Amino acid sequence: MITLHHLDNSRSQRILWLLEELELPYEIVIYRRDPVTRRAPESLKAVHPLGKSPVITDGGVVVAESGAIIEYLTRGHGDGRLAVTDPNAPDFASYLHWLHYAEGSAVTPMLFELYLRLLGGGNEALQATVNAQITQQLSYIDGALIKREFFVGSRFTAADIQMTFVLEFAQASGSLGGYPRLEDYVRRMHARPAYIRSVEKGGEYSLGSFGQRQVPGTG
Repeated sequence: MITLHHLDNSRSQRILWLLEELELPYEIVIYRRDPVTRRAPESLKAVHPLGKSPVITDGGVVVAESGAIIEYLTRGHGDGRLAVTDPNAPDFASYLHWLHYAEGSAVTPMLFELYLRLLGGGNEALQATVNAQITQQLSYIDGALIKREFFVGSRFTAADIQMTFVLEFAQASGSLGGYPRLEDYVRRMHARPAYIRSVEKGGEYSLGSFGQRQVPGTG
């Protein structure tokens, strides 16, 4: 049985959403952040040494990191649904790009901006560089959706699940203002029945509080 070790207000919301989209049987163990520090509880380290979320267990297998978990679930349990698994498929490269771009180039400057705010700001040159990088990434993402509803081809895939978190993170920090297409995309993703079910099962989901305290659990 797949068990999702779910930390509130973290990237593990992605995996909960994916499990609902795939309609897989699973169990959920919910972990709550410290109300003051917003850090994950130490008990998560009993599941994986990093003590971060998301992480799943499947029998004796432990898998951490959003992208790795998505690949494990779509290939091993989902019969390739919501994924592009054929290397010869026209959208294969695009799928891999968006699946891994989310935790690479896309979210990196947003995390830097969050760290700067947590530390009371940096010098003007550093702040300007980070802001320019955020604008570059959001403009690139916005451009990718000009003629399409989803990031890969004409259908919803796990890449959309990955990318939605990035846009939620940008929205929570106020960076998404001025990108109506991206705001509409987030609304459409949030309206999916599986997304709604995932929030109902995982509890209240909001990234807004991280502007004052700690960074969402990695992965």
